[in-house]
Amino acid sequence: MNTTFKTVSSSHITISELMLPSHTNFSGKIHGGYILSLMDQIAFACASKFCGNYCVTASVDTVNFLMPIEVGELVSMKASVNYVGRTSMIVGIRVEAENIQTGVIKHCNSSYFTMVSKDNEGKTSLVPGLILTSLKEVTRFQNCLRQIEMKKAKEDQKNVATFSSIDSILNSKKYNIKVELH
Repeated sequence: MNTTFKTVSSSHITISELMLPSHTNFSGKIHGGYILSLMDQIAFACASKFCGNYCVTASVDTVNFLMPIEVGELVSMKASVNYVGRTSMIVGIRVEAENIQTGVIKHCNSSYFTMVSKDNEGKTSLVPGLILTSLKEVTRFQNCLRQIEMKKAKEDQKNVATFSSIDSILNSKKYNIKVELH
């Protein structure tokens, strides 16, 4: 167990970028892949700032694109470490887009990136403990604990297929599927 501790606020990172026509998809909105790339960059910066090491992305949990982002909007991303394990951290990211002409700000998505700390040889390395200094930080930590438990339960269920569950899928009219097993 690492004996070094750091506050959540020591991990805070904010980036802002004006959305350009070169960032659009075929429908003229900002491409989700471009936003994900920016989110990965801020997750890296946040985790590396917190632990003082190079970090890699282990997983990205639930990115729901709530609102489209338009060309000319100023996108701001805020990140903080919400949870630490031995060698990993969960970084919470909030994405907002501001219409710079009207000042209207919309919440576009929130996501959680699990980042792993690496030493100079590329081996996983310990991260500092986390000092929680507000009820909001405690709540975010608890949410991460629930997220980890749900992820474990999902992994456990992934390998459990019973005859009755397969039979119920095959005989159901609820799903838009056609099964042709060979």
